Amino acid sequence: MKRNWSLRALAAALLASTPLGAASADTLQEALASAYLTNPELTAQRAAQRAIDESVALANSNFRPTLGTQATFNQDFTEPGRLDEDDGRQLNVGLRLSQDVYTGGSNMATLRAADQRVLSGRQNLRGTENRILLNAVTAYNDVLRDQGLVELNTNQVSVLEQQLRASRDRFEVGDVTRTDVAQSDARLANARSQRIAAIARLTASREAYRRTVGRAPVDLAAPPPLPPLPGTVEQAIDIAHAENPSLISARFVEAAARYDVRLAESGRLPTLGVSTDIGYQNVQLGSSNANQGFSITDFGQSIGATLVVPFYSGGAVSARVREAKARRSQAMENIVAVERQVTENVRNAWEQIQTARATIEAAQVAVSANELAVEGTQQENLVGSRNILDVLNAQQELLLAQTNLVTARRDEYVAGYALLAALGRVEAGALSLPVEAYDPKVYYDSVRGKWAGANGRIPASGSTAVGTSEVTKPAN
Repeated sequence: MKRNWSLRALAAALLASTPLGAASADTLQEALASAYLTNPELTAQRAAQRAIDESVALANSNFRPTLGTQATFNQDFTEPGRLDEDDGRQLNVGLRLSQDVYTGGSNMATLRAADQRVLSGRQNLRGTENRILLNAVTAYNDVLRDQGLVELNTNQVSVLEQQLRASRDRFEVGDVTRTDVAQSDARLANARSQRIAAIARLTASREAYRRTVGRAPVDLAAPPPLPPLPGTVEQAIDIAHAENPSLISARFVEAAARYDVRLAESGRLPTLGVSTDIGYQNVQLGSSNANQGFSITDFGQSIGATLVVPFYSGGAVSARVREAKARRSQAMENIVAVERQVTENVRNAWEQIQTARATIEAAQVAVSANELAVEGTQQENLVGSRNILDVLNAQQELLLAQTNLVTARRDEYVAGYALLAALGRVEAGALSLPVEAYDPKVYYDSVRGKWAGANGRIPASGSTAVGTSEVTKPAN
């Protein structure tokens, strides 16, 4: 039977993942930029980081004076329910300014811990950015893979429909048996079911793309080559231990826990504060109608100091110290756990890349060999040296090889980005995305020293990456 399409040309087009209308196709860079700007998980994490920034502003407020006023007014009654308009009226107004002088180091420990948690939060923001952009890369390549598989299965159905028609024609002239027709019919039914399943997977991939990127995929272009990867797995592990955001975040959490221990220990130390009060008092006594009433007006001012020396708190301070030390031990162990997880992720991604590349090489050989096998089997079937089942099996083997090649190319690309994400390098800045940078320091700097006001400066959307010199060394 003469084939009306070229398997070699189809495979080349599909495996290159080149869609129709490529001139107006969406690119991977555009999809990543859209995810970066609109993904709600990422924008929510930025808001969460701004909330963490406020902990530093709160800690700084402990060093500043407080000013407050209090006013009271009292009126006596001559009898229940009857107001005495001329007697028993008292007005007190007071103003207090107070300032902590020494708090046992608690204020400084609180501030230092807050600073470390801000740095930890920035790393968590980087981690979210890496995860969301990796999800976008995965969704992009899943759509391309599933589009290719739908096309392969659609063409397989078309070929088997032709095969069935040819088998029926040959059966009419007695060239093949009813069994041959039944085999062709069964393979066509199976191919149609596989196409339906492939379409369902494509629909799921498109929805995952829409959820991550924020819009439906339209004529996706072939992705660009992978960014440069480390030369060896050991180099990748070393980079990950230095730059992985989750690992850096865990180190900052431990540094914050160190200051929490100092904060708990400060409960054993004395505190000293000073204050000044200004007061006004007006008291109305007697009856003004009998000209016997009088009022007392008094202005007062005082300056004082308060020294508190703790001796015994029922064991509360010791319990808080033990709790803080235990939480620091937990944070230290968590660093080890995260480091092991990062190492596992790097090794797994590395092996997935190597496996996918080996699969690609084998699948390319299999596709070429199976294309020749299909053509040869068809010709041999025409001269009677092969039966219909041999042709159907050869076509199925070719489809399997093409499917493996399309899938392996997707797996290699996604595994490459998974390795980069483990290194902390799937970020807008590292990928040169066309977006305006999001700098978490903008909001932090606007609120850290703020004395009053309800608003801070929210930066534009963009990269959350911060310099290595800033993030890799938690404070002592």
